[in-house]
Amino acid sequence: MSKVGPVTRWGKRQVARSRVRAGRGLRVLHDDLWTWRADPLPPSVWLRWFPHGVVCLAALGVLLGNTAQLNDHSKLTPEFAFLIALASASAMLLALWRPVPAWWLSTAATVVGAFAVLMNAEDYRFTWPWTAAGLIAHMFVMLLLALRVRTRVAVEAFALSALITYVFEGLIGARNYQPTGWLAVALFAVVVLLGIALRGRREARDQLAEQTTLTAEERARRTLLEERGRIARELHDVVAHHMSVISIQAQVAPLLVENPPDELKENLAGIRQNALEALTELRRVLGVLRAEHPDVPEVPEAGDGAAPHTPQPTLDRLDALVDNIRAAGLIVTTGSSGTRRPLPPGVELSAYRIVQEALSNVLRHAPGATARVHLTHLPIGLRVEVSNTRPKRAPAPSQGAGHGLLGMRERVAMLDGTLTAHPMPDGGYQVAAFLPADGPDLPAASFSDPPTAPFTKDDTP
Repeated sequence: MSKVGPVTRWGKRQVARSRVRAGRGLRVLHDDLWTWRADPLPPSVWLRWFPHGVVCLAALGVLLGNTAQLNDHSKLTPEFAFLIALASASAMLLALWRPVPAWWLSTAATVVGAFAVLMNAEDYRFTWPWTAAGLIAHMFVMLLLALRVRTRVAVEAFALSALITYVFEGLIGARNYQPTGWLAVALFAVVVLLGIALRGRREARDQLAEQTTLTAEERARRTLLEERGRIARELHDVVAHHMSVISIQAQVAPLLVENPPDELKENLAGIRQNALEALTELRRVLGVLRAEHPDVPEVPEAGDGAAPHTPQPTLDRLDALVDNIRAAGLIVTTGSSGTRRPLPPGVELSAYRIVQEALSNVLRHAPGATARVHLTHLPIGLRVEVSNTRPKRAPAPSQGAGHGLLGMRERVAMLDGTLTAHPMPDGGYQVAAFLPADGPDLPAASFSDPPTAPFTKDDTP
């Protein structure tokens, strides 16, 4: 007894575990197949609604063919034969929107038809348990099911269809009939495998397209952040210069007044102290913005040979920039109109960078073209135009990220200005920007421009 007891307990535990696993399997099967969930077949990319039309025509053929076969060869009443055929045809149409309920309807029609034929057509030669039309209908349903649901659900539906076929043909049986069980199981296996393969291919294609979109969006976002960081570094130098001037002026101001009162000295000392603290914070921010790794020497980004810590360029250095571009082989003409007046440092810096980037784009993307730079000084701001003629040859493949216009757009948006970039009728390209100089409350769109084109790589000249 001492030896039998442990073995008996082990056997009981195994039986209990088997029951638990069986219960879980039945629950999974119930959750997968006992559902009314809609899963419509989408239109084809190239043929649109053609697959739906094919299914509808096939359903009409199944309705007519199954009715005739059940009525003539199996000797069922016309009304009963029509109802069974209508259920099979309706299952095909339902599978276009709700494949799992359609599978149940098609299976039920087959079971009812098989029992009806078994009881009413024993003296006649008939195909059983699947009629020819019923077999075609169930194949369509199984294919649409495998196209729309998970692989496990499709396999479960196939297994149950094969089990029902085995029960009718292998266990119940009939007299004087032509068996269709093995043919049905083989055809069901083929259409299920085909549907699973097509569904896997579609999902892989969708995932690839989604990943490509996410990669492009991430690249654009990263480029945007990098460009904003570069602009912030440049503007930081401008702000730091002004803070230094404020600090020096606050220190010198008491020396310019004879016997300055103590209140004035305290206020000026507070101004100088605040300016120095602000300058310290700005330098700390600069240490973060200069490079991701502060210990690594920074490579100049300006593209004009300037060192990282040289003063930021203004319009006074525009002639030197144009000379460098001409030395690279691009013919550039310059011009200006209006009365020049002092502009905020941020406006001059942005105008310089816009001209620099636009001319660089001409060099990269319009070989053989000539460029023109024109500055229009207005009472409320500055208009910058850079245009080029039609390129004389195809450009070489570019290694850049294709976001040159993105930096221009960020600079202009920061100043509440406007920017347009568009092809010209003669095959050239034009970049035009308006930079307001007297604050954001003034109207930025003080000139007429063509509609702004999307900022993509194809927009670069």
